Amino acid sequence: MAEKQQTPILSRLRAPEGAVRPKKRKGRGPGSGLGKTAGKGQKGQKARSPGGFSKIGFEGGQTPLFRRIPKRGFTNKFAKSVQAFNVDKLAAHFEAGATVDLDSLREKGLLKRKVDIVKVLGNGELDKALTVKVHAFSKAAKEKIEKAGGTAEVLV
Repeated sequence: MAEKQQTPILSRLRAPEGAVRPKKRKGRGPGSGLGKTAGKGQKGQKARSPGGFSKIGFEGGQTPLFRRIPKRGFTNKFAKSVQAFNVDKLAAHFEAGATVDLDSLREKGLLKRKVDIVKVLGNGELDKALTVKVHAFSKAAKEKIEKAGGTAEVLV
């Protein structure tokens, strides 16, 4: 029995019946159904050439919402994002003798977003010797880390 030779699938692809329609040719006389005003109606902004007005927030000449509402505050585009941790949180998540740095904080899931500065604060108790390498320490945090037998190193 001879096998049927099939043409490749890609060469047989066709759009379904009625899916492809001819382009509407506007403004080509009354017989076309889209003559004279070409489906745009009588006069007005959307009937004019180049047609329509698409400025973001434009409300047809009414004062736009972003101009009507009051402007308050200020956003400093040079501000540094700071993530703070208390020493009790470090004590809860790290074993004695561990090194606490940015990578280890990310591994433990404590540092989730991208930050410029990581600071350790002195709230809580620390009873383990930890080597902590972050950008900043409060005075109390530094004292507690060193009192527990650890070291506090400042990253530059």
